[in-house]
Amino acid sequence: MNRILRSIKPTQLFVLSFVFVIFFGAFLLWLPISSASGEFTPFLDCLFTATSASCVTGLTVVNTAAHWSAFGKVVVISLIQVGGLGFITLITVIFLLAGKRITLKERVLIQETFNLSQTHGIVRFVKFLSLFTFTVELIGAVILTLRFIPDYGFPGAIPMGIFHSISAFCNAGFDIIGPSSISPYVDDPVINIVLMALVITGGLGFPVWVELIGLRKALKKSKETPSFRIAVKKLSVHTKIVVCTTLILIFSGAFLTFILEYNNPLTLGELSMQGKIFASFFHSVVLRTAGFFSIDMAGLHHSTEFLSIILMMIGGSPCGTAGGMKTISVAVVVLAVISLVKDRDSIVAFKRSVSFNSLQKALAVIILMLTILMTATTLLSITEVNMAFDYEFIDLMFEVASALGTVGNSIGITPYLTSIGKVIIMLCMFIGRLGPITIAIAFMSTNSDKNKIHYPTEDVMVG
Repeated sequence: MNRILRSIKPTQLFVLSFVFVIFFGAFLLWLPISSASGEFTPFLDCLFTATSASCVTGLTVVNTAAHWSAFGKVVVISLIQVGGLGFITLITVIFLLAGKRITLKERVLIQETFNLSQTHGIVRFVKFLSLFTFTVELIGAVILTLRFIPDYGFPGAIPMGIFHSISAFCNAGFDIIGPSSISPYVDDPVINIVLMALVITGGLGFPVWVELIGLRKALKKSKETPSFRIAVKKLSVHTKIVVCTTLILIFSGAFLTFILEYNNPLTLGELSMQGKIFASFFHSVVLRTAGFFSIDMAGLHHSTEFLSIILMMIGGSPCGTAGGMKTISVAVVVLAVISLVKDRDSIVAFKRSVSFNSLQKALAVIILMLTILMTATTLLSITEVNMAFDYEFIDLMFEVASALGTVGNSIGITPYLTSIGKVIIMLCMFIGRLGPITIAIAFMSTNSDKNKIHYPTEDVMVG
């Protein structure tokens, strides 16, 4: 057994750990104790729910609030927490609490889990992200609980606050309010601001928060007078790109949603000005990997639906709880285009050159994700031809993009999918959470000797 484990690559263990969590969660959800009716739930529906929760997506084939019992809801939120941080990370936290030494192989596993560049400082990083995660989730849970008390009473507000805080921070988007998700609170400032803050916090990525918090402490100790300009100069290019790209996507997405849906009676049209603003920002934020919704997704104009697909495919930032192609990947490609137009020899960002290797990875991720989007959408158009739900091709693309970006928003198609359709969406959620490159590396053989061979360079005609 030990020989088999030693022969498995760290990336394979990382992928297999998610498979184990998904099937174990599906088994627990399959038990009668997990359903509100006390009956067995079809295993495929359990597997779909477990995949969606573990991959922090939020797509469902049964209503989370009505179908699952208290035990079932605990299983779902536990899967979300494990999926958000990673099974390997939680095991490491348990080992640390027990005083066990973290071996090199375990450090490499954590490195693969968060796609870090080195194993140095891994244990310190795990301690930070664990404390940071549970602190943020606790703060969110307390605020949400206080807000839910008038609606659910004190005993009922506690699980509501905890569930939605974890679900938002992990960018899962599962809710136990009802089939209309956050729609009853579409113009509620507390619910909207807290959930958006939690989603953004989880989606920025842990390395960014390590740097921001570390920088704040450093500035306090510094003899220099703290200023915004000094703080920005000390930040890494990665953090600058992540923060800038995130702000651009949030505000541009909210602005376009506000303009496109302003008079739509099915979405923003009937809301007050405050409701329109909150709903526009909420839509823009949660579409980047958290499947809550405060307006009817099925009522969106096709133009907004296409905008939503773009936001869902971009997703959040690396090494966080979000999915998608990632903000960095898109930003690096955009910067490469700008550099080409300006006739620069290198990709420049914030007076620093971005490596060619980064561009290669970004292009690989984007091309693979777009290829999977087109392939899965085409397959669904074949398998779901007799679906009871009235849909158009862009609706299928929306559903696939939601799964690949681990978002969880739906036009309403998911519950009507055939068994094959559910499997396709499950595979998309799995690929979206782990990343197509990680899965490819895990199960493809590589020959390091080939990397030592260098061939003559020759230009080809492009454009």
